[in-house]
Amino acid sequence: MALALPLVATAPEFASVAIVAGLLGGIVPDLDLYAGHRKTLHFPVFYSVVAAVATVIAALVPTALTVGIAVFLLGAAVHCVTDVFGSGLELRPWEGRSEKAVYDHYRRTWIAPRRLIRYDGSPGDLLLSVALSVPLLWALEGSFQWIVIGALAVAIVYAALRRVLADLAAVVVRVLPAGALPYVPERYLEDLGSDRA
Repeated sequence: MALALPLVATAPEFASVAIVAGLLGGIVPDLDLYAGHRKTLHFPVFYSVVAAVATVIAALVPTALTVGIAVFLLGAAVHCVTDVFGSGLELRPWEGRSEKAVYDHYRRTWIAPRRLIRYDGSPGDLLLSVALSVPLLWALEGSFQWIVIGALAVAIVYAALRRVLADLAAVVVRVLPAGALPYVPERYLEDLGSDRA
């Protein structure tokens, strides 16, 4: 949503569509959470290239559609690229054992995590959420402001429970029937012995 803030001041007629597009673009990559997370819908290179082209088109032919597509693609690209600056893809990312941050489909390899933000749900991650929320809360009104407040509330609860959720996931996986295990993401199976995995 923060990607749309410049339009609030410079092109308010496109601000609403850009805010919604930015929100959706930021969410869509994580729809692969249980199906090849950070690989299936994460395209750091391709989203970035297509977003750059779409942004040029939107600048030359500004319509609600072109602006919406450009901001959606920018949101998806920023999401995928910023995942690289976090932790690896693992159940307990604070342990720093995974060297898989995001899959690069262009080079057909995993990009290693940079760990500038230690892990999702870390205090640093929460601080970043708060920092991004402040200008949104200041510039937006009505339902958009409530979406930001809701997202910030989720971030606070998630940061408070992040480590507990990892332990809970490990317990839940242990009681699943063996037939369900092929459908469980690999990172959730870390704590199981080789007899269950």
